[in-house]
Formats: sequence, C-alpha cells, structure tokens
Amino acid sequence: MKFLVIGGDAAGMSAASRAKRLSPDMEVIVLEKTEDVSYSACGMPYNIGDESRDLEDLVVRKAQAFRDKQGINLLTGHEALELDPCSRAVRGKTLQGEEFEYYYDKLLIATGGSAIIPQVEGMDSPGVLPLKSLEHARKIKSLITNSKVKKAVILGMGYIGLEMCEALTERGVEVSMVKPNPMFLPWMDRELADRLQQEVESRGAKLYLGHELQKIEKTASGLKVVCNDVSLDADLLIPAIGITPNSEFASKAGLKTSVGNSIAVDKGLKTSDEHIYSAGDCADAYHVVSGQKTWIPLALYANRGGWAVADNVNGKGVEVPGVVGSAVFKVFDFEAARTGLNMREAEKAGFEPVSVTIKTRSRAHGHPGNTTLRVHMVGDKKTGRLLGMQMAGRDGCAHRINTGAAALHNRMTVADFSRMDLAYAPPFGPVWDPLLTAANQLVKKL
Repeated sequence: MKFLVIGGDAAGMSAASRAKRLSPDMEVIVLEKTEDVSYSACGMPYNIGDESRDLEDLVVRKAQAFRDKQGINLLTGHEALELDPCSRAVRGKTLQGEEFEYYYDKLLIATGGSAIIPQVEGMDSPGVLPLKSLEHARKIKSLITNSKVKKAVILGMGYIGLEMCEALTERGVEVSMVKPNPMFLPWMDRELADRLQQEVESRGAKLYLGHELQKIEKTASGLKVVCNDVSLDADLLIPAIGITPNSEFASKAGLKTSVGNSIAVDKGLKTSDEHIYSAGDCADAYHVVSGQKTWIPLALYANRGGWAVADNVNGKGVEVPGVVGSAVFKVFDFEAARTGLNMREAEKAGFEPVSVTIKTRSRAHGHPGNTTLRVHMVGDKKTGRLLGMQMAGRDGCAHRINTGAAALHNRMTVADFSRMDLAYAPPFGPVWDPLLTAANQLVKKL
C-alpha cells in the first residue's frame, strides 16, 4: 500500500510514524512545503521570551531522523498544489520550481492552518510578522535579539496574542494590543476576564479595545499602526487574530467542508472521499458535549487524529470520540483554563444553561502560597448535566481543568461531579476542592 501524507507537523508525522510502525513494508511518503517538521509550535512564544534559549530546541525530531530511523520518504520543500481524487494523484512544486506528481492508495490531508492576516493597506510592510511557523519565530526573535524592536503592536488578544505580550514584555519591549471587539476575552466569564485584563495592564501593556485597524504606514523609524481613533508607533506588528484552516487544497478537489471551512470528516477521520483522510488544524471534529460538528484547533487532537488515521489505513476501524475544547494558557503570573461550553455556546447548542462563579483559595487556609482562585461552572437545568467550566488564578488552574474535561467526556451530571473523591493535602488545595465548591453551589441553582 502507498500511503501519502500532505503536511509534516503534528497530525502528519504522527500518522506517518505510526503507519510505518504498524506496517514496516508500507510505502509512506510525506510532502512538506517548508524545511521544518515535527516541532513544538505551542512553545514558540515562551522561547522567544527567553533570550538564552535556542529556537531549534523546539524541534522534536529532525527530518533526517524520520528518513533514516523509520524509512519514511519525507520530502521537505515540496508543496502540494493540486489533488485529483479520480486518478488518486497529487501534484505540486518544489521550492526550486520543479514539478512533481505522486499517486496514492490512501491519502492524509494534514495541511494545518494559517494565521489570519487583515486585508488592509500596508500589511505587507517589513516588520509585520505573524507567529504561525518556526520560520516566523526565527524572524521575530532575530529582530528582538538584534535590538531592533523597542515598541510592538499585537493585533488581537487571544491565546497567542497574550503569550506574545508576555514574551515581548520580558524582553523589554513596550507592547500595545489592539482589537475591534470592546470585550477582553469575550468567551470567558466577565469576573475571570476582568481579573486577567487587570494583570496584563499592570505589567505595562496598553490595551486598545474596540479599535478597528485602518491601515499600516511605513515611517522613517518603523511602522505606524492607524486605527479608527488612535495611531501607534511600532517596530514590530504581530497579527494574532486567529487562524483559518488550510482547506482550499481539499475543497478545490471537491471534498466537503464544514464549520469555518474546515475539511469535513467522520469519527474515523475519513473525508467525503473513501480513500482520503484529514486530521489536525485543517479538519473539523465532533464536540463531545453538544454532539455537533465544531472546529477547535488543538495540538493533542491533531496528534491523536494522526494516530487514528494510521490505524484506519491499517484496517483497524478506529473512531475518535471528539473534543471538549480543553485549553490552558499563561498570562504573566496567572493561569487561565477552560473546557466544555460557555453560557452562550450552551444556549446555541439547545441546552438550558445555568452558571455559578465562585472565588475561593487555591490551597488550604493558612498554607504558604495560598492565592485567590476563581471558578466558573455551567450546567444544564433540564438534565443536570455538567456542560463546561473555566478557571483563572495564580495557582492551581492548569491541571485542575483536566478533572472537568474527564467529567465532560463521561457526560457526568453536576451532582455526580460534586460527589467525586478528589485528593486533598494543604499544599495543593483546601479540603473542599474549588471544583467541588463550585459544583455544590451549581447543584443548588439547578
């Protein structure tokens, strides 16, 4: 069997490696348009913020190791441009402009996502750099290291934007953040979001909420970021308003697309063509809580999807249950985490959501390191089912959220969750864990 993979990062290399491990005689070919494969993209902001660290430390495995140790025909600098499902062929060009054509028995499209770039005047100016690839990170870190960045503007205030705000601030760069929406972290409970906003502003970052980007002008000293009612000088502009799935390659070939133009797949990651699979940031998924299709680009799900595709190419008939949207990120000294649905999402999914927000302690009373922890929890009034939760605080969020994710995957009710036997010791939490306290309060409201 000839298994062709397009994309050499999380989903693509996970699938290629596992397929070769399960069937050593299988011919596995990977086409990757860049020269970088298998690296920790999520670690880029933290690496940029630390002058002593080398970006190459983020590479999990070098391309040659896949070729030498696993026998994968990994072709870097090969961009797939055209898919012909009828003849089962993929055509494209190398970085040198040479045309190529490969045939397949089974195909995996793992083309990932691309940073959304606002279509405004001056966006192609030098000094405008998104952070989506390792090459982007190299350019940004080089600019900072060479002392050419004193002021930076970040478009957007999501995960990547906030992580880069911290990274740049740590490197002595003056940071301004701009977004058209007047709400900071609009998906988050207001009490939690307001506390995180205070933390960002207390570190010197200037937040311009409700400001629409108009254009970017080149100046003698750098850039001028022009919004509807404010202009900001910058040496570096980072668009961080989100990503979009790289699905055009698939849609042009007639494959069905789904939420946010992601490639539609079933629970076995198969597309509308029986010989083609898709996984990673370019493909959709099923939301475990709502049961509906969703598009939430997640690193773990990309790797798990690659494994499932490899299993299915080998005839195992594996299904991936879906996602609950678990996420955690760091905002200076604060941790923020979420899993499941928020109130608006729950209403849209047809639930009758009820929520509570509590403020408690991260550790036992009087124990050193004790800090305030805020927990927001959502349940369904009709069924009592747990629908989602969020947390924000300086201590104790990052791993607690996994308890909520496990409960959501098992479709627990809030009452069942409130009776869970969670571990206790003073250095790690109060006798009544913050999640149990929130659940007990939500049970009363339900």
